Amino acid sequence: MLWDNASQIGICQQFVLDNMTKKREDAEGLSIAAVERETGISKDALRVWERRYGFPLPTRNAFGERVYPSAQVARLRLIRRLMDQGMRPGRIFALPPGELQALAAGAPPAARSTLHDLALYLVKTHQTAELRRELGQAVVRDGLFRFITETAAPLAALVGEAWMRGEIEVFEEHLFTEQMQGVLRQAIAQVPTAGGAPKVLLSTLPGEQHGLGLLMAEAACALEGAQCLSLGIQTPASELVAAVRANAVDVVGLSFCGSYAAGAMREGVQALRRNPPAGVHVFTDLASIGSALVQWRDAREPA
Repeated sequence: MLWDNASQIGICQQFVLDNMTKKREDAEGLSIAAVERETGISKDALRVWERRYGFPLPTRNAFGERVYPSAQVARLRLIRRLMDQGMRPGRIFALPPGELQALAAGAPPAARSTLHDLALYLVKTHQTAELRRELGQAVVRDGLFRFITETAAPLAALVGEAWMRGEIEVFEEHLFTEQMQGVLRQAIAQVPTAGGAPKVLLSTLPGEQHGLGLLMAEAACALEGAQCLSLGIQTPASELVAAVRANAVDVVGLSFCGSYAAGAMREGVQALRRNPPAGVHVFTDLASIGSALVQWRDAREPA
């Protein structure tokens, strides 16, 4: 890429403006969009929690927009970490700040391996090509199923925890996600397509911006011989319904992170099924997906 002087001046000006904005945000607090970027908690979830649990408690700026003090953002990071560990919001929000901190400090760490430590080092030192190569070699060495269950999922949790502790920046987490997604897409493309049932439609609902778990779920389905149709992230329920009808889909798979608002999740599922939870199955690990697909086929085989 070539840079001319005008471009360099523009970049310098933007750098100064960005720094001024950051200093102003540090002094006044963060906007709701900035909190969403910093914590991974959607704007909808922040608003729901404010109404339901009385936290966070943003102030308002001169334009009437929400502004979140840094202390509240730090607490939201702890909440996000505990929710990723499987705790529900109702229990977390009932805890005073001291107990919340202690609980987060004692949260069980994700399993680590030599590859996990190397990958974290490569993320922190911005060696993206080396990270991509190490992950790609792990897929070839271990196979796709073992890779998603023993490498990709635990590593994603470790990167998320490192970000929560402030050990890596948001852009470094994004660099990791892009490399991991690239490796997974390449590996999924190499899985033989037998054209078997069921046909699985995969997506996330609006407000859920995390697509890495969705991609790992797609890998688990593809390995079991399912036909996978992924719409990516944040597909409105009405569009999911339209896609199901247009493609004669058998199963809809939705991915959620721990911080996604439970109420929004229920509303989204209800928009797809009139009588949930009938026919709705929740999976907390990737290995269970394959077993569920086998059971789906067995239930539809002629007696």
